[in-house]
Amino acid sequence: MAESIGILGGTFDPIHFGHLRPALDVLEQLNLDRIHLIPSARPPHREQPQATPEQRLTMLHLAVKNNEQFVVDDRELHREGASYTIDTLLSFRQDFPDSPLYLILGSDAFSHIQTWHHWDELLDFAHIVVMQRPNETVAMPEQVEHWFEQHVANQDDAKLKSGKIWPIAVTQLAISATDIRSKISQSLNPQFLLPDAVIQIIGMLGLYR
Repeated sequence: MAESIGILGGTFDPIHFGHLRPALDVLEQLNLDRIHLIPSARPPHREQPQATPEQRLTMLHLAVKNNEQFVVDDRELHREGASYTIDTLLSFRQDFPDSPLYLILGSDAFSHIQTWHHWDELLDFAHIVVMQRPNETVAMPEQVEHWFEQHVANQDDAKLKSGKIWPIAVTQLAISATDIRSKISQSLNPQFLLPDAVIQIIGMLGLYR
C-alpha cells in the first residue's frame, strides 16, 4: 500500500517547537507515514530568511534527528525563481504518484490562500490540512469559505490521494521564529523554545546576533 505523506513548508529560520509539535499531532491524527519538512528558498509571501539555505537545512536535520518519521527535503532549494507551493506539489506527485499527499498549513496561511499562485489547483495534487487551535474559528474570505465547504473531508475520504480539506486541532504553541531571533540578538536564552541541538548550532554559527 502507498504511504501517506505530509508536506510542511516554511522558512524554518530557525525551526522550533511551534513547527514540530503541531506537525506531530497531524501525523498521529491522520496516521501519516511521514512528514517532509521543506525549507523554502525564496518565499513569495514573506521576508527572505536571515540564515542561508545550508544553515537552515543543518538546523532541520539536527531538530528531527531522533524521529525517523520526519524527513528533511531540500527540493525547493534546487529550483530557480520563487518557491511556489503548486510547483512543489507537482514535483511530489511525480515522485509519489500513488500516495495520499497532505499539504499542512496553519490557519493563518489558509485564510489568505486565495492570494497564492494557482491556489485553486492545489487540491488537484494533494489534500490540505488546516492546523487549528482547539475551538478556533478560522476567518476566511467568502471565496475561500465556499471552497472550504465544498471540499471539507470526512473520515471516508482518508483513502483518497488528494482533493479534500482536513481541519485538525493541534497543540498550539505561541512560539515565533521572529521572537527567537529577537531574543538571540539581545543575548537572551532561547532554551525550551526550540531543540537544544539547534540552539547549539545557532551559537556555533553566530546566527541572529
